[in-house]
Amino acid sequence: MVYDVLIIGGGVSGVSCAQVLGSAYKKEFVKDKQVGIIMHQKSSMLQEAVFFNAFGIEPGTLGSDLLDKSKDYLAQYPHINQIEGEKVIAVIKKGEIFEISTNKELYCAKNVVVAVNSSSTFYIEGLMDYVMPHAKSLATKNRVQLHNHDHLVAEGLYVVGTLAGHRSQLAIAAGSGAAVATDLLTLWNGGIETHSHDSLRKK
Repeated sequence: MVYDVLIIGGGVSGVSCAQVLGSAYKKEFVKDKQVGIIMHQKSSMLQEAVFFNAFGIEPGTLGSDLLDKSKDYLAQYPHINQIEGEKVIAVIKKGEIFEISTNKELYCAKNVVVAVNSSSTFYIEGLMDYVMPHAKSLATKNRVQLHNHDHLVAEGLYVVGTLAGHRSQLAIAAGSGAAVATDLLTLWNGGIETHSHDSLRKK
């Protein structure tokens, strides 16, 4: 199987991207799309976080609890495949398709969203030419990002969250992932701008 998009990382930005794509499953141009998300969460910055200033989240909520709940949120969407217990080691473009190698399997995708954190230990073969110092982080923290223009690294290759050059804030990471999801939805909709949200007025 070739995924229409494979998301690498199960933290805030990756799950946010997957949730928006998942919520659009009833749209005609989405119904046949296949989305995968590699839920590697061990290095997520949420593991040690507690939130008192994130919109819509009860003050005192633990980041680790949000990570656990995120899996349940995604499970309601029929075209989102959660891939557990794997870590990506390479992303290589072969013609129009990306080959994504993990420590266990090989996957293929038309689009890739990289949603892992900006640690200086970042290493994914095939992406290292895009690595640069993080533009908004203190130099002493030795953070990195992928060179991108509005989240787009190269054709079919996106980056979100702190690795896109954003500051480490839950709302920013979530918005970054959602923004790329709407870019993908627009792509699938033949370039016509679109998004995915519900309304009380909708029946």
